[in-house]
Amino acid sequence: MVNLTIDNIQVSVPEGTTIMEAAAQVGVDIPKLCFLKEINEIGACRVCVVEVEGKDKLIASCNNVVEEGMVVYTNSAKVRKHRKTIVRLILSHHDCNCSSCVRNQNCALQTIAKDLNILMVPYKKEISDNNWDRSFPLIKEASKCIDCMRCINVCEKVQAMNVWDLLGTGSRTQVSVSGNRVIRDADCALCGQCITHCPVGALRERDDTTDVWHAIEDETKVTVVQVAPAVRTAWAENYELDEAHSTMGHMADALKRIGFDYVFDTTFSADLTIMEEGTEFISRFTSGDTADMPMFTSCCPGWLRMLKAKYPNLVGRLSTAKSPQQMFGAVIKSFFAEKIGVKPENIVTVSIMPCVAKKEESTMELFHEEYAGHDVDIVLTTRELNRMMATAHIAPESLEKIQCDDIMHDITGAGVIFGASGGVMEAALRSAHYLITGQNPDPETFKDVRSTREVEGYKEAEYHIGDAVVKAAVVSGLGNAEKLIEKCLAHEVHYDFVEVMACPGGCVGGGGQPIHDGEELATPRGAKLYELDRNEKYRFSHENPDVQKLYENYFEKPNSHKSHMLLHTSHKVEGF
Repeated sequence: MVNLTIDNIQVSVPEGTTIMEAAAQVGVDIPKLCFLKEINEIGACRVCVVEVEGKDKLIASCNNVVEEGMVVYTNSAKVRKHRKTIVRLILSHHDCNCSSCVRNQNCALQTIAKDLNILMVPYKKEISDNNWDRSFPLIKEASKCIDCMRCINVCEKVQAMNVWDLLGTGSRTQVSVSGNRVIRDADCALCGQCITHCPVGALRERDDTTDVWHAIEDETKVTVVQVAPAVRTAWAENYELDEAHSTMGHMADALKRIGFDYVFDTTFSADLTIMEEGTEFISRFTSGDTADMPMFTSCCPGWLRMLKAKYPNLVGRLSTAKSPQQMFGAVIKSFFAEKIGVKPENIVTVSIMPCVAKKEESTMELFHEEYAGHDVDIVLTTRELNRMMATAHIAPESLEKIQCDDIMHDITGAGVIFGASGGVMEAALRSAHYLITGQNPDPETFKDVRSTREVEGYKEAEYHIGDAVVKAAVVSGLGNAEKLIEKCLAHEVHYDFVEVMACPGGCVGGGGQPIHDGEELATPRGAKLYELDRNEKYRFSHENPDVQKLYENYFEKPNSHKSHMLLHTSHKVEGF
């Protein structure tokens, strides 16, 4: 243990603790802009500097460790003067039109400037600009970038995609797309982790809320919205609602008040996905197709973009099943359109997703009978849903718990856990057990895929289903996925079925979820989904009554010809 004094408070912490961590232990919050634990500990912003007795220069608290007898001042006159100067200099290169920024009131720079009581900037304004493709789902605002390098290191160290880099020299140095490429040529997975880890509004998703409002206002269109399982864990985080008043039912009420004609839960099509993907896996597994390389899940578009960019020769190892988002869209434009007597071209399908990559996934084309268009027309992130609620002046505490619309109403706990890493695998194995043995397992039988032994960033498990032995692996985070793929290619490991999610922790930690600077909330959000699973009436996808009716009345059976026409796809590498 190391003993020191921080702001006249005696502190005793383990050797190797940083000054910032030591201060936090006694309730002293040191402001910072660039710091991300174990990802970006470079002390570049110089906002977190402190004064140490015996040292002439201020030192960064984020990457300097404590020393025995050290006396630290986190808010001395010298520190305050320096910090104010640094923040003013940053503001002189920053677009300070906060009222028109998506991160207004949720911006680390704005908060620090307010706390330091900065009322004017005495330096000449020099703001950068960039020529950005505004049609791309991810938007970079150079005028708001503070060159903290968080995006660079998250993309490199966590996701291994290396999309961002520092370009230029001297005062012209700025963060941009690596290799002087344009973003569409950068093989960006659109995971959105750079967005959720940006401390300011320099990175954001393309805002599609205006298109949704136009669709709702168009009396010739029927608007149908679906909501992903992971969204229910996060949509109410900014409203201080308790869990009893922040359910999917309350969100359904908000969407009805916004003006949508029909509201559905994507958990329904998660169950549908399990029926299709699970049946496909059993077929490929029993035929020996997985003897050399596994079948990979295909519900995460960020993962698909990464695979197509880095391992195009492995595209054939992907499940042909569409994602739950796209399956639901296809069902809406076919089965549901017939049921309500509306032409599919007069239906606008909208998705609320925890994901940025889903925006690009929605460009997937659908051809069915006379209809040619898209499964899904518009995708909004959880953050965009919150903005639409604000625009509609909806008071969250006034929301009531209502049911989603009929026909595709029933859901299962297996579909709910799709939003957490390991959830797709667990749901698939639950139904695979039934399809192979004719009997339901205990719903908790496969929970080991949530927490079983971790190997270099991913989890593996082995299960006996009837006479078969299934070797499974679960991985989240694209950097971890790359490690797993390399081990598979080198034949160091063998798995039959692998679940991959681009975002660490799964969709609950997606790039479209609400941003809480410096906090990683995938784990507690995922825990909420598993709790909902335990309380659901149905816990197996094959027991979903509305899914059963859909097969009886429309698709006949999983992996039928009609199912393949609407619910499956051929993965193309060119242009992703």
